[in-house]
Amino acid sequence: MSADLKARAEEISFRQCRLFESVGRLGSFRRGSEAWKLSQPAATQALAKLEQQIGHILLDRRAKGSHLTEVGKAFHFRVQRMFAQIDTALVDFGVGDAATASAAALRISRSQVRILIAVIECGSLAKAAAELGLTPASLQRAVRQLEGHLGSPLFHRTPAGVVGTPDCLDLGRKFKLAVQEIEWGLQEIEEARGVGASQIVLGALPRGGSMLLASVLEAFTRRRPETGIRILTEGASEMTRRLRFGEVDLVVGIIEDTTDPDLTSEAFAHTPVRVVARNGHPLAGRTDISLHDLARYDWIAGLEGDSRRLCLDALFQGRDRPSAPIETSTLTVIRQLIADSDRLTLMTQYELEHQGEALVALPCDPVATQLSVGVTMRSGWSPTRVHRDFINLIRATLERPTPSGD
Repeated sequence: MSADLKARAEEISFRQCRLFESVGRLGSFRRGSEAWKLSQPAATQALAKLEQQIGHILLDRRAKGSHLTEVGKAFHFRVQRMFAQIDTALVDFGVGDAATASAAALRISRSQVRILIAVIECGSLAKAAAELGLTPASLQRAVRQLEGHLGSPLFHRTPAGVVGTPDCLDLGRKFKLAVQEIEWGLQEIEEARGVGASQIVLGALPRGGSMLLASVLEAFTRRRPETGIRILTEGASEMTRRLRFGEVDLVVGIIEDTTDPDLTSEAFAHTPVRVVARNGHPLAGRTDISLHDLARYDWIAGLEGDSRRLCLDALFQGRDRPSAPIETSTLTVIRQLIADSDRLTLMTQYELEHQGEALVALPCDPVATQLSVGVTMRSGWSPTRVHRDFINLIRATLERPTPSGD
């Protein structure tokens, strides 16, 4: 998401959004303004400002009612998603049932949500105040007001400073994802109008993610030259955290097993796991390789929790695990270490096909576990058209048969 869209989204208040949601849902400007006890002039001014901020007409006002324009329908969808997520976050926080949470949400302002997110991300009240251009006193006052609305403390003091409670951190994360809906709404409007430059942030897992992105980015940029693409590469655990906190839009690569209800994955292809060595390895010419033979060599294992590590454990289940003094999930490092020694490792067929002739699969049965290649997203996430186009391109790339038939 571009900095300009983020800044514009932050200028849109919850009050404007609630008024717009009511008018759009009720199909009546009068009934929508009455629902919020606003005079017609005040409501007119608020919605006119919202349309000015967005740069497009959202409502078609006629004698028989006020109806959402096509752009208005798209933005209304995002506004409703935002408020639904805020209500759910408050229920999860422990404010009360759905009705109590909805009532509490009405007392929370956009600025209070922005302050909560800033304090969590900056790690201290003082840094958050400086980041937002507020005095520490005004920021602390806003935090106390928010705690009053929630009926529960959000932070506690430690020798290291103010620290958010676990429930506070989770609430801040969910609030951040909720207000991102407004940013997505603005991006969708600009995409439809053909103005501005949209941006997507992609996470590439070390196992296959970077190669998969490289294989589709050229085609994608030809189709959408106006779209900016930012790619982050981290280990599976860090990438999962970034995805949950909305720092990346989706993650590409080998799908990692997770029980996190906040995440969902879509597999586009399955790939066998091979035992890999350098071309010319002592075992490369053998046809009767046993686990005992494999255990005689040092291995490169994945990091804790990585699928490469889990597959290695499964391969030697019930037997002594071979020496694996080097643990890494970075494929470029693994490739060099394998090519320059007699070490062994595990790779998917998909990864191996992109390594050239320096590495080979040993002539032994594939590991029983097959891994899936695809994308991981936040549960319930509604991608923009640009995201859907990118996902469809990945799907088409992976579903295309390979020469080997794998």
